[in-house]
Amino acid sequence: MDWRLLLALLVLTGLGSGGGGDTADVNRYHKPLLPSASTSANAGDNSANGDVNSLPPFLISVGPQAKGKAEALQPQSRLEIVRYVSGEFAKVLLPIPSGKRGYRISVGQKLDEKDLKTELRKDGAAANIGDTVQVTGIEFRAKEIFVEINGGGKSKFHLRDHLSVGVGGTTAPGTGPDPAAAQRPVGGTIILDYGKNVPDMSADDLMTDLRPFLDFTREHSGAVNWVDTLPQQFKDAIQNREAVPGMNHDMVLAALGRPEHKVRERTPDGDETEDWIYGSPPARTTFVTFAGDKVIRVEQFN
Repeated sequence: MDWRLLLALLVLTGLGSGGGGDTADVNRYHKPLLPSASTSANAGDNSANGDVNSLPPFLISVGPQAKGKAEALQPQSRLEIVRYVSGEFAKVLLPIPSGKRGYRISVGQKLDEKDLKTELRKDGAAANIGDTVQVTGIEFRAKEIFVEINGGGKSKFHLRDHLSVGVGGTTAPGTGPDPAAAQRPVGGTIILDYGKNVPDMSADDLMTDLRPFLDFTREHSGAVNWVDTLPQQFKDAIQNREAVPGMNHDMVLAALGRPEHKVRERTPDGDETEDWIYGSPPARTTFVTFAGDKVIRVEQFN
């Protein structure tokens, strides 16, 4: 038996093939802000309270996910949500409070307008109505899903504050870091509280649950924009759901999703490699081997 298949069997024996095999990095995945993201996180902070003075009643929909599906969120559903929601752009329908704690909404219950206004007065708005924002992180917990917007409430990073435009060897005025920007939070976190174990759902179901604050239908896909910037060989591989040598971690994630298991090892020369394992022997199993952030080998066993 090939040593890689034997290794996969040992991993599966130790971790199990069910939910117990999930690791922290499967539950939480961050995708960086893409250069094409157009955000105005702080432009309308002063008008945030006015934006919610006449809010219509909103109901946080639980969606159709509970019908005909497993009661608890399945590992494959987590992978689908991370793959198709993390990195996506959306139009803001209601102001999103900033702050490190995040803003909690109870799925299936009427949105508390008074509470929303209070949080906006206290911490300001991470984004206001009409802004374009990006989902940059998703974290799954037992009864909640944390959705980070523009880096989350703990982030002090803003893409435009780190850009400079060189003109004849100099930096154009007003394009460098803004000292004041470092003092204000630029993102926010929406906490979807299900009041029970998070039910099984699809990526579309999660977008529906975020609908009171975010509209994904008006924005183009951030993943599509990013893929379009890649060399043709990698674009083709992602479209065909394949991993090829030369890809980095993000490209493999786009092509194959999160791996079921990861195994690190050190070569006799002291070099460290990491295998991402897709599938479970004796079924078809794919090993994607990284050295640093680059795929150096892809092996498949049927």
